[in-house]
Amino acid sequence: MPTDLEISRAAVRKPLPDVAADMGIPPELFEPYGRAAGKISLDAIEALADRPRAKYVVVTSITPTPLGEGKTTTTVGLGQAFGHIGKRGVIAVRQASMGPTFGIKGGAAGGGYAQVVPMEAVNLHLTGDLHAVTSAHNLLAAMVDNHLHKGNALDIDPLQIAWRRVLDVNDRDLRQIVTGLGGRQDGIPRQTGFDITAASEVMAVLALARSLPDLRARLGRIVVAEDRAGNPVTAEDLHAAGAMCVQLRDALQPNLLQTTEQTPALVHCGPFGNIAHGNSSVVADLIGIHGGDYLVTEAGFGADMGAERFFNIKCRASGLTPDAAVIVATVRGLKAHTGRYRVVAGRPLPEEMLAENPDDVWLGAANLRRQIANVRAHGVTPVVAVNAFPGDHESEKQAIVDVAASEGVRAVVATHVAKGGKGAAELAEAVVEACRTPSEYTPLYADDLPLADKIDVVARRMYGADGIDLSRTARTQLETYERQGFGRLPVCVAKTHLSLSDDPSRKGAPEGWRLPVREIRLSAGAGFVYPICGDMRTMPGLSSRPAAEHIDIDEAGQVVGLS
Repeated sequence: MPTDLEISRAAVRKPLPDVAADMGIPPELFEPYGRAAGKISLDAIEALADRPRAKYVVVTSITPTPLGEGKTTTTVGLGQAFGHIGKRGVIAVRQASMGPTFGIKGGAAGGGYAQVVPMEAVNLHLTGDLHAVTSAHNLLAAMVDNHLHKGNALDIDPLQIAWRRVLDVNDRDLRQIVTGLGGRQDGIPRQTGFDITAASEVMAVLALARSLPDLRARLGRIVVAEDRAGNPVTAEDLHAAGAMCVQLRDALQPNLLQTTEQTPALVHCGPFGNIAHGNSSVVADLIGIHGGDYLVTEAGFGADMGAERFFNIKCRASGLTPDAAVIVATVRGLKAHTGRYRVVAGRPLPEEMLAENPDDVWLGAANLRRQIANVRAHGVTPVVAVNAFPGDHESEKQAIVDVAASEGVRAVVATHVAKGGKGAAELAEAVVEACRTPSEYTPLYADDLPLADKIDVVARRMYGADGIDLSRTARTQLETYERQGFGRLPVCVAKTHLSLSDDPSRKGAPEGWRLPVREIRLSAGAGFVYPICGDMRTMPGLSSRPAAEHIDIDEAGQVVGLS
């Protein structure tokens, strides 16, 4: 089979204005950005409003292994598959961060014959949206420090500044730094650090904003620090929000690309999946929902995290109602959830894990059962996609189908990576059938439920915990946020993505445990609070053999080594 890069370059691409036209977007609302991508005007939301509404499908997964389960490839493959059964599909996926692209995870374009093309554009800069987020975020950081240097009229407490800087690169050495060293004119020394751009609250704000005025208002609400009296200091207080919005004006417009089979692909925003909601943008979905028969979007990590936030944060912001959910499962993923194997990203799978053993699949299927329940808890019909790998044994793939059947859910083996949309045609048929069941979508909790109770509901119903244990600090912070008027916000629990629990070593569906909540942080601009449950890395590091070592330019000026 050719490499992903070779497949991408061999793909026959349709002129992007024609791709836009297929969605009903007129030429005046589409602006080409070179030959690879283009920007869609936000005016398209209103212009397409009279067109029929597509069925809205979210792709999620079992709790992922370090190897990934293939949500993006399944999203692309499913979108392409609708064309093979006489339907029009549109997909919406997150933008790639160059930190993981040059690190160990690789790009985010999909894979094989189920990818967004051209691969180089998707994974390297695209239209510069992430750079705009970096610039806007760091402008606010500079204005915080400048305010301190110029007299501190807002009486900001230097020890209570929460706004760090960001950079779209994996660099552990920037996690903790000291700024302002030098002479008196070089600023005020203080300890701070860098996060990766995808972890910026500005990225989450961009992903959840419904319009330019909404973006402007959300940026103004960002809390960067506290004054010495304990009151929040915002970007609006620093008069920074306006200039930030100007830098993000073009970035708010969704990017249009296409897949290897010319299916329209909206590629926009990429908020972190641990401390933010981990979904692509609301505005992309508001456009895509009227651009075809089925809009397929992807949610980060497992159904307990990305899908839960899709249902309870993104859908609250967009007002859109999901019709079905696809849960991606793999043989190797469920085998990993037995807890018997040590899986390390970048290393070959253990030999014994590759041997035929359907009993292992059944043993690890507790995780799949939990994620099926998590989707159903929101009143949405699930379908299981068995993302097949070449080394999978038929008995093991059948085991996943049988596990799903025992839960009353249809599971389909999909081979979209090797066969493109044709390999996911049966999956598309299953999704069409699932969408015929009227959606009973309901958020997991009411807006007026106290914040502590919202956390408890998520912990019990999504993770299978027996409850939550709030630290004294967390209790005080919750009381403060309730008093300050943030009690109606949804919660975004920051925990490991590698387990349903807070402990990444606990696989399957752990029982008999409680979720410890160390502290609570506020993303007032994005519009959620996030409890910290574990050690969250917001600036990744590089591995001993990062992907950057293999990426280069050949004699013809072509990128090589991208994966």
